[in-house]
Amino acid sequence: MQVVSTRDITDHNQAQEALRIRENSRRKQSQALVQLARSKTFQQGNLNAVLKEITETAAQTLLVERVGVWLYNEERSKIECINLYDVKTKEHTFGNSLLKTDFPAYFQALEEERTIAADNVRNDPKTQELSESYFSVLGITSILDAPIWLEGHLIGVVCHEHIGEGRQWTLEEESFAGSIADFVTLAIEASERNVVQEALRQSEAQFRAIFERSSIGIGLIDMKAQIVDTNLALCEILGYSREDLYGKRFTDYISIEREDLKLYKRLMSGIRTELKRTSRDGLQPSKHQEQLVERHRIEIERPCQHQNGSLVWTHISVSVIPGSNGEPEFFLAMIEDITERKQTELKLRASQEAAEAASRAKTEFLATMSHELRTPLNAIMGLSQLLQQEIVGSLNEKQNEYVSCIYSSGEHLLAVINDILDLSKVEAGKEELLLSSLSVADICNYAIWTVRDRASEKGLQLSCEIDLEADICIADERRIKQMLLNLLTNAIKFTPAGEVSLVVKKVLQGITFTVSDTGIGIDSSQFQFLFEPFKQLDSRLNRQYEGTGLGLALTRKLARLHGGDVTVTSTVGKGSQFTLFLPNPEHPGNEIDETDEIDETDQEANFTSSSSSPVIPTNKTILLVEEEENTATVLQDYLHTIGYQVKWIDNGNDFLKQVQNFQPDLVFFDFQLVKKDVHIWNLLKILRKEPYRQHLPIVMTTFSEPLEEEIAMLPGSANDYLVKPIHIVQLESILMRYFS
Repeated sequence: MQVVSTRDITDHNQAQEALRIRENSRRKQSQALVQLARSKTFQQGNLNAVLKEITETAAQTLLVERVGVWLYNEERSKIECINLYDVKTKEHTFGNSLLKTDFPAYFQALEEERTIAADNVRNDPKTQELSESYFSVLGITSILDAPIWLEGHLIGVVCHEHIGEGRQWTLEEESFAGSIADFVTLAIEASERNVVQEALRQSEAQFRAIFERSSIGIGLIDMKAQIVDTNLALCEILGYSREDLYGKRFTDYISIEREDLKLYKRLMSGIRTELKRTSRDGLQPSKHQEQLVERHRIEIERPCQHQNGSLVWTHISVSVIPGSNGEPEFFLAMIEDITERKQTELKLRASQEAAEAASRAKTEFLATMSHELRTPLNAIMGLSQLLQQEIVGSLNEKQNEYVSCIYSSGEHLLAVINDILDLSKVEAGKEELLLSSLSVADICNYAIWTVRDRASEKGLQLSCEIDLEADICIADERRIKQMLLNLLTNAIKFTPAGEVSLVVKKVLQGITFTVSDTGIGIDSSQFQFLFEPFKQLDSRLNRQYEGTGLGLALTRKLARLHGGDVTVTSTVGKGSQFTLFLPNPEHPGNEIDETDEIDETDQEANFTSSSSSPVIPTNKTILLVEEEENTATVLQDYLHTIGYQVKWIDNGNDFLKQVQNFQPDLVFFDFQLVKKDVHIWNLLKILRKEPYRQHLPIVMTTFSEPLEEEIAMLPGSANDYLVKPIHIVQLESILMRYFS
């Protein structure tokens, strides 16, 4: 009899089968992860290609229908699908999004859970809010989601979606899903690193292209002053190849000057100070590297030695380039060839020096000519006055006519000399205006009074009209009178018959003086030559009307010196209008006390109108210190004739001695002697310190009205001045002032 024993091993076999399946799944998952780790796609850095491989591998390994990678947007308001693999269609799509505000429970679970393993998405509290809008539409019953973390921040999720009957996820599957999410993190990091590296490569390529193609020489120099790299432009500037320059000291090729060491020390000390501050404040050096380069730079111009021995002028800019630790690592030298510019500068400097020398020569020539011409003019005009006064005997009618002609010719020549000197002075920029508030009525009355005799001689009607609002103007008194006289004289000269008028109006920007005439007029085509020196518009006018053509040129230049101008309108045969415009300055210059001004009416008056009753002295003595013999003769003879005792000396060396011996009541002193010799100026100061000589009147004789600074040079020394050639009227005015 046989006994047969049987045992039910179904459970055992099922357990063995389950174990085998789990082992196969685990082995399959491990192989998939190893395959991903060895994939060359990761090395290429193409994120889209890597995500395709990851989603396909995950779907095939976990046997799910769909695997998607979702990432947060920049605002972290939603997640967006950047790659979704569908096993049935074998297609990759993207574009869906889920708003964080619509599914708060799900997004909170992503933040808190290692994985979201939902066997039944409809019942799981973490996923049920997605059921109607997402899972039901696609037939999804179970999901396994693994959050994606990067540098401690949640950036997205990998979704494994199962369709069909509900599925229970194993711990091994959850671990695999987490590993897949880690691979996505690695892929994103690799992609970002590749982007940075590619940008760096492009940046380096661009820098190298700029470095090589720059027309300015560039040299990279280490902290020992050795050349590390150069571009072609620097090689051309110095005439050496890269190989010749590499490793050589940069300072061997440029001219070193004493102050360069100070510049270098200042540059380096500034860098170290900045680095200490950065370290003390706990700041990252990289944040300040650009500022360091910008702040700490030296720029110099130095000649460099070319390979052929010639010198090349360069502009060198040296900056410090910090290393990764913030410490100075290199010098960046930018070298520009400025040889051509330097040569141009040298030529310009030579031209400027030549122009200045010519200007000095012109000034010296004019000064010399002025002196040489004025000296005989002083004699001509002074002696003519003495003859007219009949000091040495009476004259007949013809002799009086000749003397008047001599004097008027001298006056004309003197006016020409004055105009030339004034024009030269303005053009040289040496004319200084003494601006003050002036009465318009006084200025206009003076100008009209001065030219009225000339107008009467030609039978012209002379008129003046002043706007009531135009009561004050800001100008240099002497120059505005000169400008108005030039315009009025010019109008009278070219007006055979009719009238000449002066009209003054207040305008918004300033004041206008308009001189109108009914003269010969000017063709508009000639306006461009009207204000040029030494020009009369029609050569035939040179014979009919005397003049040099300087008056209008000087008037316009003086007007522009005031900030104004002179304009003209004219019709041939009907007359002309010249308008002088003077602006309203915001800040008038030094105002001049009108009581200190000499009455120019007296200066301009004709010598024939001199006083018929000169001052009769009562034993008055006059000391004449005059370098010019002709001027001294005129003054001495006239003063002797009218009863003064006169002592003449031609230099100032014996001045104090003569004052003590002669005991003068008045001194005429040549201003040229004071300007030439400081010693004489000191003598005048010594004289004023003596109590009994403090009130001795001293009158300076000059070739022109002294400038303000020249008057200031003699504080308290001079009481008055006379302009040569000296008019009898001027002289008598001085005598009356101090002896009446």
